[in-house]
Amino acid sequence: MVVTESHKKPQHTVTVSHLAHSEVSLPHSEDVVPSPASDDEDLDYPDGGSVAWRQVVACHFINAMACGYGAAFGIYQLYYTETLKLPAAQISWIGSVQVFLNNLICTVAGRLADAGYARETVMGGSFIALVGTFMTSLATQYWQIFLAQGVCTGIGLGLMFMPTITIISSYFNKRRAFALSLATAGTGTGSIIFPATVQYLIPIIGFPWAVRCAGFVALSMVLIMNVLLKPRLVPRKAGPVVEWPAFKEPPYVIFIAGTFLFFWALYFGYFYVNTYAITVASFSPTSAVSLLLIMNAVGVPTRPIIGYIADTYLGPLNTYILSAITLAITFFAWIAIKTPSTMYAFAIVFGVTNNATQGSFSTALASLTTDPSKMGVRFGMCCTIIAFATVAGPPTAGAIIDFSGGSYVWAQVWAGLVTVLAAITLGVARYWVTGAKLKVKV
Repeated sequence: MVVTESHKKPQHTVTVSHLAHSEVSLPHSEDVVPSPASDDEDLDYPDGGSVAWRQVVACHFINAMACGYGAAFGIYQLYYTETLKLPAAQISWIGSVQVFLNNLICTVAGRLADAGYARETVMGGSFIALVGTFMTSLATQYWQIFLAQGVCTGIGLGLMFMPTITIISSYFNKRRAFALSLATAGTGTGSIIFPATVQYLIPIIGFPWAVRCAGFVALSMVLIMNVLLKPRLVPRKAGPVVEWPAFKEPPYVIFIAGTFLFFWALYFGYFYVNTYAITVASFSPTSAVSLLLIMNAVGVPTRPIIGYIADTYLGPLNTYILSAITLAITFFAWIAIKTPSTMYAFAIVFGVTNNATQGSFSTALASLTTDPSKMGVRFGMCCTIIAFATVAGPPTAGAIIDFSGGSYVWAQVWAGLVTVLAAITLGVARYWVTGAKLKVKV
């Protein structure tokens, strides 16, 4: 950890730029002993240039597929519920398993990226994801959709996503939060393109060809991203798939616990906003799609803005905690939403708060890793753990809704309370690092 502080005037603001390993824990006192220089500081980061920004563009497209596709499952949730006539909780397992495998495979993908196989991992994941998409267009039964869209596509998207963190973090240091936020803004791009493609083409050419068209859009993204990608770091060939010493670092472990809670509630809003709008706010199926598009569209500018704020003013972890608090408030406010006009307002607010929290998650986790050669595996470990939260979240909400006779109130309360608990847990991780000091950029 690198700490800048006046030793003669401990009341001054402390700036924590990176969090180091647990062996270099920060004393909870006014006199802070600066830690040795981290591995992160020994590297010469471009922090700009045409090659570096091309990686941001490539990773933007990767996130458009890897994250945007999963965030768009609300469209499929609505279509499958109407055509297959199955309970909402059962349908949501398709999207939940997709997101689960997307995160679960990240430990393997992260280690491959650290070992120098970032491009190969992205290419392999791209192929698997495209196969899953086109097989979904041929599926007609629940188990076929589950295997194609849930399992196959989920594995492919997970292999694609993880290397983006390693690649961008190797090119940027001082502007890392901003660069990562620009890349993760691809989630919003993909979450607009894919649901719009499917929803608005279904009445014209039918569901199978609408999904195939989405597959062709994904193929064009795959071609662009694989041409632009250029990993920078020297590969770390030797090393375990799981870095067990990381679990001896209390800030890292507590951070994962808080993030687990956050992702447990996160996808409830994405998966159920359409069905809520139809059943409660008198939306038609076509008009309900616009809510998901709005939620995702506002995320495109939100993520770079939140990245700039984290880099310049607050610090990644502070930004993550504050964003989680605003998201919790939004979940509770959802209870009062009953009309079309308020649903549109909710879609905007939820899109901003949710994307702010997701965008600051990556940068906050990056600040916990001072050795760039371990960036992939440490990110992958975190994502693998939170995979169990993503797979359980929407079905949990669906079960609460079914148990409540179709009422969404208790599911909304559950999501709000879980997100509050996530913010509190993240606050504990921050306290472990900084003590009781408030004016700390961390």
